[in-house]
Amino acid sequence: MPRLIHPALPRYDFHTDVQIYISHVNQGGHLDNAQLLSLVSEARVRFFQALGYREGHIEGTAVVVGDLMAQYKSEGYHGETLRIEMAASDFNRYGFDLQFRMRELQSGREVALGKTGIVFIDRQTRRVAPLPASVRERLQAMANAAMAAG
Repeated sequence: MPRLIHPALPRYDFHTDVQIYISHVNQGGHLDNAQLLSLVSEARVRFFQALGYREGHIEGTAVVVGDLMAQYKSEGYHGETLRIEMAASDFNRYGFDLQFRMRELQSGREVALGKTGIVFIDRQTRRVAPLPASVRERLQAMANAAMAAG
């Protein structure tokens, strides 16, 4: 099977910093793959908070992760702080891809690249729902602010 290759974006619109706790480390002494996804999930929650939303309450909808992929670039270790950068891309009727890059804060070493497929669902019926126009507008505003900042 060929390896997954996920190129970094030229710019990410959001970032948050998270520390690797001892509970994130596996017997090999580095960041466990399941815990990496947990940290990406935490960053995703913070991403939506930066837009003014809670994941379960977004303009009458909620979000679920439809798919995800991660390409590991290096190990992460207990005590390191990771900067997780995110940007929305590849919009479709029901959501978008949330691209991420994870780097060790002090050195800038890349730890992982990837994406999660964000799908909007109706909170009552639990069925796929259209991406709310106001969410797309807030995402565009976030991208414009990031572009203006540098």
